[in-house]
Amino acid sequence: MKDKKTTISRRSFVMGSAAAIAATGLPKWFVEEAAAKSAVSRTTSRKFGPNDQINIAVIGAGGSKGGFKQGLHDTQAAAGHPGVKVIGACDVDATHLAEALAAFGKDCKSYKDYRDLLAREDLDAVVIGTPDHWHTNIAIAAMKAGKDVYCEKPLTLTIDEGKKIVRVWKETGAIFQTGSQQRSDAKFRLACELVRNGRIGKIQYAEAHLPTGPEGGPFEPTPIPSDLDWDMWLGPAPETQYVKERTHGSFRWWLEYSGGMMTDWGAHHNDIAQWGLGRDRSGPVSTQAMGKGPTICSECYSTFPEFDVLHTYEDGITLRTTNKGQNGVHFQGEDGWIFVSRGVLKASDQKLLDEPLPENAERLYFSDDHTGNWLDCIRKRDRQPICDAEIGHRSVSVCHLGNISLRLGGRKLEWDPKREVFKGDKEANAMLSRPMRRPYDRI
Repeated sequence: MKDKKTTISRRSFVMGSAAAIAATGLPKWFVEEAAAKSAVSRTTSRKFGPNDQINIAVIGAGGSKGGFKQGLHDTQAAAGHPGVKVIGACDVDATHLAEALAAFGKDCKSYKDYRDLLAREDLDAVVIGTPDHWHTNIAIAAMKAGKDVYCEKPLTLTIDEGKKIVRVWKETGAIFQTGSQQRSDAKFRLACELVRNGRIGKIQYAEAHLPTGPEGGPFEPTPIPSDLDWDMWLGPAPETQYVKERTHGSFRWWLEYSGGMMTDWGAHHNDIAQWGLGRDRSGPVSTQAMGKGPTICSECYSTFPEFDVLHTYEDGITLRTTNKGQNGVHFQGEDGWIFVSRGVLKASDQKLLDEPLPENAERLYFSDDHTGNWLDCIRKRDRQPICDAEIGHRSVSVCHLGNISLRLGGRKLEWDPKREVFKGDKEANAMLSRPMRRPYDRI
């Protein structure tokens, strides 16, 4: 017989979870189903002893100066789970490092060079929150050192970097979660499940609506701050004079370090679009983009602020990525449409959402806690997280394809998603990788 207290506690949890999810506007049937799944995942979890502890560290914490603390946020989220201890923090900005140490206490040791941190035998896993141009080097080094990885999105700076990450991930068997946390949001999962199960009829197209990127510059060089190791911050990127707008939150608007709004928000919404279309381990066969180019100067933001990209898949379905329209993802079918964004889920007819899916419907990977899903996979080692290395790579690849077409003046590019090369276009293929500055080119 089940313990009465346990039964009551579980029922209370389900009711509480259902109430919390219902407040978000999800349909009743899905609320109850999601709450039951959450309850099962929590009531089956065990207590953790000293030998079950997962020791983690953050590389690239972020901090108050840049307004972005994603690495710190992800690590705090992981540390909030039982049996997890933060034993190290690494950052090339001494102020950001001090903030991380203050957050995690005396058992958290400080590092300026991630290689020294990865050499620790008692370290199990790392959270990577550096600027994008450092993701690949650190993720590969971590996996080769036997560590599991949570790496922020966008996963890479180039498509070839993603291919390398996927290869090492498969070779090492590392548990790898990409920080595309929308996959662990109930609204996005429901939207994709409905689309995948034909709720809006035969799919015609999807649209990913992103914000417009900023323009700026020319910016004036200034002395390097005493608390920043500028050479290490640049790492594999080209050597250049220090301009504060190149660092911290605004690094996203420089092609040397990121891909602009196309990869910033695009890595989120294109990921969901491909999930709903069932293309998250593949890609389009052609891409063509048009947009407003950045101001041309040596110390100006260099990513595209405005863009309209059309990706076409093998079966003729298209994915449009644009800075126009309401932020979110739109799925259009022959029988209606579904739109989803953070805090928003709506359809051309409310019945499309309210009618439960049949028992034999295709159901997608369930996760209601992105860092928790990663930690659970680390402990059990029987599956990969909801947004593994290959999915993270394929999601940002779509963004990179759009940027390459923009940089080539809107040229239509024929893409081979299996070989991951352009067909008959040497100039475009040369943009699949980037030269890396020595000695940071060893990956």
